[in-house]
Amino acid sequence: MRLSRIIMALTVGLAVVAVPAAAGAAQPQPQPSPTVVDPPQPPPYPPVLASLTVNRPTIFLGETVILTGRNYGPNETVDIVVSVTPLAAPAAGTARRSDGSTVAMAPVAFQASAPLSFTARTNSEGVFTRRYTPSVTGLLTFTGTGRESGRTASTQLRVLHKKKKPHLPVTGSSLDTPMKVGGGLVAAGAVLLLGTLAWRRRNRFGAGGAN
Repeated sequence: MRLSRIIMALTVGLAVVAVPAAAGAAQPQPQPSPTVVDPPQPPPYPPVLASLTVNRPTIFLGETVILTGRNYGPNETVDIVVSVTPLAAPAAGTARRSDGSTVAMAPVAFQASAPLSFTARTNSEGVFTRRYTPSVTGLLTFTGTGRESGRTASTQLRVLHKKKKPHLPVTGSSLDTPMKVGGGLVAAGAVLLLGTLAWRRRNRFGAGGAN
């Protein structure tokens, strides 16, 4: 009887200890939060670069080029500045700028027809064209800057002196007139000589007959 009480007491004690452990095991365990991965970012777009070109890289003084600008802002005003660098050492009649470049001191009338700063207006696609007739020789650098977009581009143009026309060789056709005049003078001289001889001969025989 006493032994059975001891066994019952042990059983009840084990049951009491097992109930909290079972209750803890039955509770759901906290799960680790999933790692949030940022979606991949698209690559940045490269900046749009403006361009400025001339249709002919080298011209002679007095000829006209077409200046074309692309990739500026739509319907934008572009300020264009022209700097001139002599192809040879600076000579008399030139002025040196603060940046080291020189500008020929052309007459006012020439400068008015070929300004060193002017503007152009782009279309809806950011493109413009402008005709330009330089009035000075040298290496011209055009720099165009958009007022709203701030985009800038440059191009160069070489302006040379006009070629001198070579002297053409004298041909036979150009000698016809001098030869004709010379021939006429020779013939006139021969006639005068013959007339003088005839006159002297007549006078000589006339004087002999009078004796």
